[in-house]
Amino acid sequence: MAKEINTIGVLTSGGDAPGMNAAIRAVVREALSKGKKVKGIYKGYNGLLNEEIKDLTARDVSDTISKGGTVLYTARCAEFRTEEGQKRGAEVCRKHGIDGLVVIGGDGSFAGAQKLANLGINTVGVPGTIDLDIACTEYTIGFDTAVNTAMEAIDKVRDTSTSHERCSIIEVMGRNAGYIALWCGIANGAEDILLPEKYDYDEQKLINNIIATRKRGKKHHIIINAEGIGHSTSMARRIEAATGVETRATILGHMQRGGSPTCKDRVYASMMGAYAVDLLCEGKTNRVVGYRHGDFQDFDINEALAMQKSIPEYWYRVSRALAI
Repeated sequence: MAKEINTIGVLTSGGDAPGMNAAIRAVVREALSKGKKVKGIYKGYNGLLNEEIKDLTARDVSDTISKGGTVLYTARCAEFRTEEGQKRGAEVCRKHGIDGLVVIGGDGSFAGAQKLANLGINTVGVPGTIDLDIACTEYTIGFDTAVNTAMEAIDKVRDTSTSHERCSIIEVMGRNAGYIALWCGIANGAEDILLPEKYDYDEQKLINNIIATRKRGKKHHIIINAEGIGHSTSMARRIEAATGVETRATILGHMQRGGSPTCKDRVYASMMGAYAVDLLCEGKTNRVVGYRHGDFQDFDINEALAMQKSIPEYWYRVSRALAI
């Protein structure tokens, strides 16, 4: 029979995402409602190794659900990628009486959680990343806010692009995943969408499309460029030289990570945080919380990390058709 969980630790790792605070709040309050103690681990795995750990009460997470970023802070930790660092992390958990750990982050954070689980620390991962690149889940905390932030910014760029009859290349985040670019491309009615999963790096196609739309009387041309492709500024220079159309690059950058989370990010993050606590209290470990087919589910971390995610062909085909 699994040992009863008495103290649950929670940390955020990797890039921050709007809604992380809602998940932290849910972990703390769900655990307290079950009679468990909660310890907040500051600055991710780096803070775990440095023992930056504090007892959390319900009051500590008051008025945090509407805030962007993470109140527990986050940091990269090269040391935790080593076997020695992982063993020390497990020792720190035991020293502080943490017998269940909730890790909120992306696939890199889950890899760390997997290592701790292998060392006997009960762990559950909660997907917190704006990139939507975790294959086991249809939703990741922060994506909804980030994509809405980007959409609103692109609408504004379109206004000035139309006024000056420009071509605008707008670069959105997402690392090597093109989901933010795809969603914004559809939502903003972009003429071209460049996705790492699909782009063939044939710039002449873009140039030909810009010239063709100008001939049809179009006053602007919006290209959504994913971070995984990048080089938007140099691309803009080449396109302007080839087409004679004034072309500007706008890199939205880290503004997409910030801001007050949307209702969806607050609610789904809350459900995922509470679900993670419930799994630990049931004696489960080495799990990842996900959302699939309209319900919250959990998956084995090993299986989750092995899954591959790709851009749905139908979505991509429709995005091309609507851009005509």
